[in-house]
Amino acid sequence: MLLLASASPRRRELLTQAGFRFEVAVADIPEVRAAGEHPIAFATRLAREKAATVYARVSGVDTAPREQWPVDPGPLLVLGADTIVVVEGEVLGKPTSPADAARMLGLLSGRTHSVITGVSLIGAELEETAAEVTYVSFQTLSDAEIEAYVATGEPLDKAGAYAIQGYAARWIPRIHGCYFNVVGLPLSLVANMIEGAQVRLGLPLSHIS
Repeated sequence: MLLLASASPRRRELLTQAGFRFEVAVADIPEVRAAGEHPIAFATRLAREKAATVYARVSGVDTAPREQWPVDPGPLLVLGADTIVVVEGEVLGKPTSPADAARMLGLLSGRTHSVITGVSLIGAELEETAAEVTYVSFQTLSDAEIEAYVATGEPLDKAGAYAIQGYAARWIPRIHGCYFNVVGLPLSLVANMIEGAQVRLGLPLSHIS
């Protein structure tokens, strides 16, 4: 069984697009960056903590043992992910308010920033953590454009306060790296991690149930 430790509808859509069958089990952990923590280390730590928390809960470490379940789910794999935006050395997560979203968009305006997604896959005697980095260039935005975009509500639950697959696409002339990483899940990296785990577990490739 593959579990996605994320409530993000975009990650669910991408993982489905890649052909994997999975269930969702959300991990509620504090997303606080440690003092001096490198952005990649921050994103990968959060991804691992999400995966490890769900694995501990579902595997029976802090709940009923899996052998007591009515149906054996088979080998358990948990995928955690976390996406952050970095611009001019500042790490941007999800905005805390419309004003914070406007501030973030002002920082992105006319600059190239990096989008980092940490991913972690945890199973029995298996743990793999990695990160993908994509560089995104923004056109210069006017105050009116920022205000109108924030008013749509689209930026409010997105790292960096924008959705590349949404309205903000009109302001992004180029990216360097994985597009899907900016949406929230680097599909090629994740598929390789899952399929590698499938080989080690003796499961058919591209099949998790």
